[in-house]
Amino acid sequence: MSSSSPNSNKKPAVCVTGANGFIGTYLVKTLIESGYTTINCSIFPNSSSSHLLSLLPSSIPPPTIQIFEADIVDFDAVSRAVEGCHGVFHVASPCTLEDPKDPQSELVDPAVKGTLNVLEASKKHGVKRVLLTSSISAMVPNPAWFSSLPFDESSWTDLHYCRSNQKWYPVSKTLAEKTAWEFSEKHDLDVVAINPATCLGQLLQPGLNASCAVLQQLLQGSEETQEYHWLGAVHVKDVARAQVLLFETPSASGRYLCTNGIYQFGDFAAKVSALFPEYPIHRFTEETQPGLVACRDAAKRLINLGLVFTPLEEAIQETVESLKAKVRSNTEDNNSGLDGLGFKDEQTPRSSYMLQRCKVSVVSEKATKIINL
Repeated sequence: MSSSSPNSNKKPAVCVTGANGFIGTYLVKTLIESGYTTINCSIFPNSSSSHLLSLLPSSIPPPTIQIFEADIVDFDAVSRAVEGCHGVFHVASPCTLEDPKDPQSELVDPAVKGTLNVLEASKKHGVKRVLLTSSISAMVPNPAWFSSLPFDESSWTDLHYCRSNQKWYPVSKTLAEKTAWEFSEKHDLDVVAINPATCLGQLLQPGLNASCAVLQQLLQGSEETQEYHWLGAVHVKDVARAQVLLFETPSASGRYLCTNGIYQFGDFAAKVSALFPEYPIHRFTEETQPGLVACRDAAKRLINLGLVFTPLEEAIQETVESLKAKVRSNTEDNNSGLDGLGFKDEQTPRSSYMLQRCKVSVVSEKATKIINL
């Protein structure tokens, strides 16, 4: 990517898919704080975007945010959102809090097709760089990884293992990312990928997202170890900062693991328990990730670019306080189904996609709206 465009005084127009999800909302916020004034936000049809209005104080000059209600499996809808943009941040991907009934059509197909649509649209409209938000789920589980080394960007999820164990989200993220690299090589499109660990932080969006649900369940006494699916955690604002950093760094290339260290889930649980002893957090007495090699600077590629991670304790504290605030808010609204931190969001039920819902049956673009923050 040319060094002049993204780093010039005037920030280029960009598109964010999944803009109203957990990561997407923080990304839009960070883009605005970084001086981007034209942002096309692609969101799933009929999902909420009202929280995007309260991202910034009024003292900041108002950027223009254009909302496109578009299913990412609909190429024409995606193309309209991407048109006129210098860069694209592809964040949208289906994710469920419950096991999907048809994982191929609910998770795998839309993740791969959606990624292809974004890349095809980017190629069509001359986009200079696509920043792909992948996941550590495209790196682990990988039971065959070298037992003496910490995980790094060279690790890929074992698809056979995941299919055999009915772990479909890692399958969807792995195939989507591999599809992106194949497209990039074939069509000479500049693609950079970021692979975040479990994301924590204040929930700015209406519903509960899958990564914060891991912490919520831990607070409720869950004994789930996260098996081979855990590497560590990261504040979502650091993910957003890293996304913008990678977009603006001409030399950025390949994959970037984004986690504030690698450590056992049991160690994470112990830290949460120390911060919030009033909750019935399970104490793990054995390794939750057998053989996992700890590493404080696992995200050294991002660290070398200047990214400074938020302390894990701060990320945990903000997430728990946000979850508690959700409970209070829903209680005041007289919503049913509340049990401690087990709040529910009527707009985004537990069985739906929480980060960016992508149902194959929905293929039409709704009316475009302009929002000036």
